[in-house]
Amino acid sequence: MRTFYATVVITLLAGSCALNAATYKGQKIYIETCKECHGGGQALAGSKKQREWKKIMDNNGEVLAQIHLNSKKAEPSWVYFNNRAYTKNAKHLEDFLVEYAKDSGNVPACN
Repeated sequence: MRTFYATVVITLLAGSCALNAATYKGQKIYIETCKECHGGGQALAGSKKQREWKKIMDNNGEVLAQIHLNSKKAEPSWVYFNNRAYTKNAKHLEDFLVEYAKDSGNVPACN
């Protein structure tokens, strides 16, 4: 029985580490690709609720990409949003934005 509980605890810890890794990757992506235009992560991520970010980032961030691609002001980001790198990393960016959304109670440390 002890072995069972130990296995459950190890599995839960491993799962939580994997979630943090994705959030960390999203934070790194934000700093490298978004911070120049949008400023610190707290301001942008905290501008919407978790549900709103999930909707914007649905389908590999298609809505977020379209917002940028339809804005002349966002022209410097067009190459990024038309690149496979964006769709590949959109899940990590979503994890970051949802983790630090307005209603999450969390504050990013990338400001």
